[in-house]
Amino acid sequence: MGEVVKQILTRPVQLADQISKSADEAFQFRPECLEVQAKTKKLADLLRQAARVSNDLYERPTRRIINDTEQALEKAYALVDKCCARSVLKRLFTIIPNAAFRKTLSQLDNSIGDVTWLLRVSAPKGEDDDYDIGYLGLPPIASNEPILCLIWEQIANLSTGSLNDRSDAAASLVSLARDNERYGNLIIEEGGVGPLLKLVKEGNIEGQENASRCIGLLGRDPESVDQIVQAGVGPVFAKTLKDGHMKVQAVVAWAVSELAAHHPKCQDHFAQNNVIRLLVSHLAFETIQEHSKYDIANRTKTSMHSVVIGGGSQRKEAVEALAVSQLKPHAGNQGDQMMASLITDAIGLKKTLQQAGQDPSKPKHGKPHHTHHHHVLAGASIKGRGTEDPATKAHMKAMAARALWFLAKGNVSICRSITESRALLCLAVLLEKGPPEVQFNCALAIMEITAVAEENMDLRKMAFKPTAPAAKAIVEQLLKVVNEANSDLLVPAIKSIGHLARTFRATEAHIVEPLVKLIDERETEVMLEAVISLVKFACSANFLNVVHCKTIIGAGGLKHLIQLVVQVPALILLCYITLHVPDSQALAQEEVLIVLEWATKQGHIMQDPQVDHLLLEAKARLELYQSRH
Repeated sequence: MGEVVKQILTRPVQLADQISKSADEAFQFRPECLEVQAKTKKLADLLRQAARVSNDLYERPTRRIINDTEQALEKAYALVDKCCARSVLKRLFTIIPNAAFRKTLSQLDNSIGDVTWLLRVSAPKGEDDDYDIGYLGLPPIASNEPILCLIWEQIANLSTGSLNDRSDAAASLVSLARDNERYGNLIIEEGGVGPLLKLVKEGNIEGQENASRCIGLLGRDPESVDQIVQAGVGPVFAKTLKDGHMKVQAVVAWAVSELAAHHPKCQDHFAQNNVIRLLVSHLAFETIQEHSKYDIANRTKTSMHSVVIGGGSQRKEAVEALAVSQLKPHAGNQGDQMMASLITDAIGLKKTLQQAGQDPSKPKHGKPHHTHHHHVLAGASIKGRGTEDPATKAHMKAMAARALWFLAKGNVSICRSITESRALLCLAVLLEKGPPEVQFNCALAIMEITAVAEENMDLRKMAFKPTAPAAKAIVEQLLKVVNEANSDLLVPAIKSIGHLARTFRATEAHIVEPLVKLIDERETEVMLEAVISLVKFACSANFLNVVHCKTIIGAGGLKHLIQLVVQVPALILLCYITLHVPDSQALAQEEVLIVLEWATKQGHIMQDPQVDHLLLEAKARLELYQSRH
């Protein structure tokens, strides 16, 4: 930056010297020329001072101020040069109005004020400064856009001020960014993101919070988020989530959620910088205790290693289990293959110990051999978390869940990373026991993960297979919310169950029945979401659609659907039930055929592309079955 500033200062300094020389040679308006000369010399001194401290100057205002100063000096030189004409004839035909000097002098005064402000605002300020520079005021260049100079001043303080000054500057930028979207764009355009990220890394706790909050507020549109990402937000936020104070980490997690919400393409940037794992570690902290009832995989691995290393009959049985698993390599049983792998690892460990002269099944030095197994959560060793107050811990979990909610939205790879960790179990536990804000954000995170699983068969089979402990825990808590039917979590829980509709088995009618009861709910949003979820159970894409349709009928859903038939989702569900169980006596008793005939005569309903073909097919099928009786 220093060399660039020196280059752009060269021309104005040369012009100032030329004006001073020409003023000495002036024949006309000599007093006015000498006045211009005096102001030009003062301006030249300021420009030379700027050149000496070029490394400290803030680039954005420097370019604009020097550009305006150069234009003012060019006009001043042209005016003074006219006064140096030696030819009498040229003097006669050269007209210089008095107003020209007043305008020139005013422009030079403005330039002096602008450069003076630039030097003061860019002056380095250390922690040990004994003076307070105070309010700098607005330079003349700010007459047309005063807010711009205020932003320049705060960004300059971010770059050169003490830690307290930088924190105050970040707080000022937070106020500006929150009040007006245009101000936020100006902060980005004027180079504010870099100093803010630097403050996140180096500042005190208050400064880090203010800087992180400001970055979150600045990312209001995809273009702004892109610029923030290019400035290096990922590594800075990842380091803070790992080593920062928990209050700062909570604000960083919130900022991540804001950036991801306004530009989903930044999701992968955060994932590549390990942000997902760090957020999950905050969810897991003090959520899933060691040796939890959900810790099935680790306990299995521990027990198998203990069996094989222990020797004797236990080892014999383990080896036999390994042999059995090797006899059926094509059975497709992933559990057996995983067990075989665990046994193989354990046997290899035993051989290694024996080669080293140690028998793990015998006491060593007269003392019994004990194998200790430690299950450490990812990120559980992050320092300082255990001493935080409960409110801060709860807020951290809420913000971590909020960040995962927006990071998981529509992103298969991130959802796979989340489901392969303990995050699902954490979300289930927090959905049950967390404070309201934590529960709400966890419910929405689950909703987005299940939405991706609905569209991705591999993720659905891996993360939400019925036998998976995490999947069981999630479904259990979702059903609890639906059965209670009296909280803000109800709508996301209904949606999540609908997303998982193709994972439930035929015997799990208890999942469908609570949704049917909600069709009679007074709140329109709840009723429609329940109907939409039931459509996913009854639709043709669901292999168990016949079973689910019979469950809906058995739970008394037809009566409620007929009352809601003016709503397209309710009509679609009624059509699917008619298609898959047309022989049901309940359809005849509730006169569903008359309802379908009425619907075919409603123009606004038949214009819906989802309804047109489905309604006609369902009506024809029901007519066929009812005509047989």
